[in-house]
Amino acid sequence: MTNSRPPADPRVAVVTGAGSGIGRAVARLMLADGYRVALAGRRETQLLETADGHPEALPVPCDVTAPDDVERLFEATLRRWGGLDVLFNNAGVFGPVASVDEISLADWNATVAVNLTGSMLCAAAAVRAMKAQHPQGGRIINNGSISAHSPRPRTVAYAVTKHAMTGLTKSIELDGRAFGITCGQIDIGNTATDIMDAIGVGSGALQADGSRKVEPMFPVEDAARAVLLMAGMPPSASVGSVIITAAGMPFIGRG
Repeated sequence: MTNSRPPADPRVAVVTGAGSGIGRAVARLMLADGYRVALAGRRETQLLETADGHPEALPVPCDVTAPDDVERLFEATLRRWGGLDVLFNNAGVFGPVASVDEISLADWNATVAVNLTGSMLCAAAAVRAMKAQHPQGGRIINNGSISAHSPRPRTVAYAVTKHAMTGLTKSIELDGRAFGITCGQIDIGNTATDIMDAIGVGSGALQADGSRKVEPMFPVEDAARAVLLMAGMPPSASVGSVIITAAGMPFIGRG
């Protein structure tokens, strides 16, 4: 089935992990910028809080590890608005805090399922939609992490999935060329979200030398603006990779 929309229609985006953190900030900024936004996440209450009654927000409870949920998310988006311009592939978990010899297979599989397989399932559904619509094309933005470049200690499951996200991004960008589909990755370091509290960035995060250090953070709204910039590029341009970190955080030369 081919979907066709007038070119003047507002742009349509799907944001996963939209119930909190970076996903919530990006979804709200997109809505404020005139996008129509499907909000995906496991908890409907949090999605409704993100939407805050906005008429162009579509909360869709979704577990990105469940193929049927993912298909239902994109079907709901296309049924409501007739097309898709942007996917922000953001849903993720930090996973177990342990080295490779200490983690359980169950924790490893759970981290891979959300961070990698879930991103693949959402990207696949988005690509199918973008190929089928007229005109063809669209943009996928994957939320990687600076851990895709340099991991924190004792984060093997998270680090591996974020390194793998880079491969997913490049493959989608390559395979999407013939259809006007671009794919880029934003690697964010130390934006102020709940995950930063979980790893102690504000109170003392574990460093490679075994010490703990309070690290700087930056507002999540600033990270969201970087995503909006990537999403708003014209079809003639593609932003392949962006690294945005808190100024002065231990990343360059980490360890």
